[in-house]
Amino acid sequence: MAVGVGLQPGWVAMSYFWLIEDDARLVGVSRLRPRLTPALEIQGGHIGYDVPPSVRRKGYGTQLLRLTLPKAREAGLSTVLLTVDSDNVGSIRIIEDNGGRLEFEGDVGSLGRPIRRYTIDVAP
Repeated sequence: MAVGVGLQPGWVAMSYFWLIEDDARLVGVSRLRPRLTPALEIQGGHIGYDVPPSVRRKGYGTQLLRLTLPKAREAGLSTVLLTVDSDNVGSIRIIEDNGGRLEFEGDVGSLGRPIRRYTIDVAP
């Protein structure tokens, strides 16, 4: 796991995990941030992920988040926060399919667009 040596103020340590298909294609990347800044508590959360447009809607995002959740537990977290734009239907489904509980939906003044905040328990 990342330790965050020499980070600038306001930055946090972050670990990256790659999801690679059998043919060596990169089909997703997740980011785990065990510690959050006040800004990351609003937008970003503990886990973020990306799936290339060419392989979306094939279950890779759901699998990627499912595989990242135990890493959060290993990092000492019992609950993780995930944030998503309210119009990102695909990511909302990924989070909800992994047990995400909606904690908040609405505008966050500094962002200028509505977001959703979800939590997922990762404690054993």
